[in-house]
Amino acid sequence: MKQKTLWTIIGIIAAAVILWLVFRPTGRESVSLETAEVLKIDISSSVTATGTVEPVTKVEVGTQVSGIISKLYVDYNDAVKAGQVIAEMDKVNLQAELSAANAQLATAKTEFEYQEKEYNRMKTLHDKELVSDSEFDQAQYQYQSARNAYSQTQASYTKVKRNLSYATITSPIDGVVISKSVEEGQTVAAGFSTPTLFTIAKDLTDMQVIANVDEADIGQVKEGQRVTYTVAAYPDDVFEGRVRQVRLEATTTSNVVTYEVVINAPNPDLKVKPGLTATITIFTLEEDDVLSVPTKALRFNPDPEIMREIGITIGGEPARSESTKTVWVKRSGSIVPVQVAPGNTSGDRTGISGDLKEGDVVVTGLSAQTPKKQETVERSPFAPGPRGGGGNNRNGSSQKK
Repeated sequence: MKQKTLWTIIGIIAAAVILWLVFRPTGRESVSLETAEVLKIDISSSVTATGTVEPVTKVEVGTQVSGIISKLYVDYNDAVKAGQVIAEMDKVNLQAELSAANAQLATAKTEFEYQEKEYNRMKTLHDKELVSDSEFDQAQYQYQSARNAYSQTQASYTKVKRNLSYATITSPIDGVVISKSVEEGQTVAAGFSTPTLFTIAKDLTDMQVIANVDEADIGQVKEGQRVTYTVAAYPDDVFEGRVRQVRLEATTTSNVVTYEVVINAPNPDLKVKPGLTATITIFTLEEDDVLSVPTKALRFNPDPEIMREIGITIGGEPARSESTKTVWVKRSGSIVPVQVAPGNTSGDRTGISGDLKEGDVVVTGLSAQTPKKQETVERSPFAPGPRGGGGNNRNGSSQKK
């Protein structure tokens, strides 16, 4: 009886060992291909900057003469025409200077005409040898001096006359007055620099934005690129323009180097005003409906041994080329190499050209999955189990009192 019980226990132990060996988790990884479709996407890249909205043509109107502003004919936001009188200065002193210059001119002219006649008489007598050379030279000297004095007086008269015309200030262009720096009765002094009286913008329907682009981005900016910008005055509106000019002069502020970029900013409804700060996006790259693959598909290189293990056939050898990349395309139970020329990149996808079409499936890599290990506890089959849901003691056995 004891021998039979012993063999029964041995059989139970053997069966338990066999079941554990058969059904235990192996921990072996399951390898599979990661794939993705060839898609058409829009590829774009941009740089951002800030700038200031300005009129395309802006003229500062000043005066070249000093004096008192006697009349102002325009105010802020007034439309003006080229040649229109916009201000006048007090002309009393200038008119007095013109009268004095006119009198000096008349005196110089009289002296010149007298010395000219005297010279002609002396020349006739000298030709007949009736006067000495000394007397002729004296007459010639006085004539030339009178002529030079007359020319100088003419120049002075012209200058005074022109200064008088400067007292009447006119608009040089058709436009709108956006700045006025003087009032009637104010004295302006044109000593070393021309004081600015008005600033006139030519056409506020055709504006421009002067943007400061960082040196790290300026290499991507080209004339003709599309630009969008926003201003704080209209946060829900997006305005559009084009890059018109990339200026070569660099500006350094707090060790930051920037370059000015001029952007055309049409303003047909006059919403955008001069001086507004604009937040600008310059689209340095824009391509629509570009055939693309995941960027990592261009780097995938299959391992023949791993492919055999997972039942995938490699259908050819990739070609060697410096200008192209190899993309592995999944077809039935195999992957075949296709040469493509990579283009621009947008995020995690790269534009390509080659013998691929939209919808083809390309391999991007391998994925390995490890099955979850079942939690097992090794213990002697002879040891008693836990009691009634309670915990075992350290030796795995219970004690009776």
